[in-house]
Amino acid sequence: MKTGWTVSGEVVHGRRLGRELGFPTANIGVPDDCAAPDGVYRSRVTVDGVPYDAMSNLGCNPSVGGSRRHLETYLFGFEGSLYGRTLHVELLIKIRDERTFPTVEALRRQLEADRTAIEAMIASEKAGAAIEKRNL
Repeated sequence: MKTGWTVSGEVVHGRRLGRELGFPTANIGVPDDCAAPDGVYRSRVTVDGVPYDAMSNLGCNPSVGGSRRHLETYLFGFEGSLYGRTLHVELLIKIRDERTFPTVEALRRQLEADRTAIEAMIASEKAGAAIEKRNL
């Protein structure tokens, strides 16, 4: 489902669980009036003028005892620190609802599956764009 939401905010320190699972994330607080539904999204973030494809989770992380709603975003191919910077995260396509997993390992496997699905979407979009360009 395509969306039109952008979530903006300062990147703050989290619990570093994403990093331990192989998905270091930029964590952003979410305003109370954020209307976007909780879930996992294909997203995009621009850092210093460079756009990055990304995977974002909006919600409270029920699998690891979270209770505060926030946005966690894993930027594909980004290396560096974003702490203290303001990011604007475009939530492009909702992949799935947020849900509770029985173990951290089950969560990690689902994150791998989510990344694979998003990478396939990106590859498909790029292939479609290349075909359109050739047909011009």
